[in-house]
Amino acid sequence: MGAFPQTIHFIGSNTPRRTELSKRDLEVEGEIPAEVDGAFFRAVPDNAHAPMFEDDIALNADGMIARFNIENGAADFDIRYVETERYLAEKKARRALFGRYRNPFTDDPSVEGVDRTVSNTTPVWHGGRLFMTKEDGRGYEVNPHTLETAGKWDYYGALKSETFTAHPRIDPGTGEMFFFGYEAGGLCSLDVAYGIADKDGNLTSEQWFKQPYCSTIHDFVITEKYAVFPIFPTLADLDRLKAGGAHWAHHQDLPSWVGIMPRYGKVEEMIWIEGPVGVSVFHEVNAYDDGNLVHIDMCLTETNAFSFMREAGGIHKPQQEIQGALTRWTIDMSKARPTIQERPLGPPGDLPRLADADQGRPYSHAWYLSMNPQGGPPMPGGPVGANFNALLRIEVGNGRVELMGVPPGAAISEPAHVPSSEPGHEGWLLTVVDIPNNPNPAQQVPGDYSSELWIVNAGEIARGPVARIKTGLALRSQVHGTWVSRAKLEASKLKG
Repeated sequence: MGAFPQTIHFIGSNTPRRTELSKRDLEVEGEIPAEVDGAFFRAVPDNAHAPMFEDDIALNADGMIARFNIENGAADFDIRYVETERYLAEKKARRALFGRYRNPFTDDPSVEGVDRTVSNTTPVWHGGRLFMTKEDGRGYEVNPHTLETAGKWDYYGALKSETFTAHPRIDPGTGEMFFFGYEAGGLCSLDVAYGIADKDGNLTSEQWFKQPYCSTIHDFVITEKYAVFPIFPTLADLDRLKAGGAHWAHHQDLPSWVGIMPRYGKVEEMIWIEGPVGVSVFHEVNAYDDGNLVHIDMCLTETNAFSFMREAGGIHKPQQEIQGALTRWTIDMSKARPTIQERPLGPPGDLPRLADADQGRPYSHAWYLSMNPQGGPPMPGGPVGANFNALLRIEVGNGRVELMGVPPGAAISEPAHVPSSEPGHEGWLLTVVDIPNNPNPAQQVPGDYSSELWIVNAGEIARGPVARIKTGLALRSQVHGTWVSRAKLEASKLKG
């Protein structure tokens, strides 16, 4: 193709920007808290070239690593492409060479065998290193000071899995990173690799097991005793791929499953528990032990939230009609045959954020994105085609919800959490808000907006931002982000 398609994946906040840049001393309205000192890294998919196919999707775009560097009350912004093998091959050819989302059978023959991952989903910090990850391949290490790409990361050849999750979990006590990779043995394989890296970033364990069907395992959770793998019936099929079709298709008639094993145990100890039929989850909030009970809190919907995955499975349901809720699944591990007990916790939404210190532990509150019915129509864009326009804080014990809205027609991205050293203070949330340049909703033009970084008191989100950092740019939608403190940056393995 010579031009970008005018579909939902390329308009609004999905408008291709294709620009690497740096801006120093951004305008700050309000005052940046002294504790917010470090870098907020964001994964931003953005096509370097027009796609090969008209029906391409936002998740297939090249990965960019963006950084808000905040120091002494000032803020700078940088964004660079992650120089994956795929990006470099297309840069040399000056055109797209890779075809449909996660389908190598649709690629230009010249790139057969070239790593297809775009590393566009999650920045991960562990063991003094920054990685850009996407679950269809291994992560790429990025220099946190220069944003230069150092190369693929495989733990010095020790990692055997061909894939690495975009959602590892880091234990706040031990500093260990627990991770997995599905399709670990190759395209459409049932193989899942479960790995552990110690606090210094050394691979200490990698075990493989089979899942019941080849599902997109986007996220998982740990407790102090268990590793928990919830899977949902969005399936890959090799014959469909060979025919040029979609990698994923949701099956509304199939059950979900939960695989659970001791987190330091053997995969042979894994038990599989059947769950509700047809449901879908992409992100879990947290999980924790309560005696013999294991509680798993997740952003659950009645079907897959991505239209291209639903439609490939023959499911035609408008996005606004999909029902869901923040939901808890509880499993009694003392039972000979454990089952899942389900109860709703809060309103529907996604892209949850938990304080790092609460990972795998009992917790009182978390944050996630949702829709504010008083906020007007959502800004088009984002991975599912419609952006969120509200941030929620929920107390999971009593269900109390607090809401922070954004201006009419604006969009809000997944927040990052910055802890506070002040006793009783919940810390700070950092979130990018895209605000239409025309305040009149009837006159707003998709793609015409300005992006700001809002800093919000995490325990008082309804008060709105204490500081607004203005980029003067329209930034493309992020997927996930992560906060790295100044102390961690200064101790990084790669230096500036």
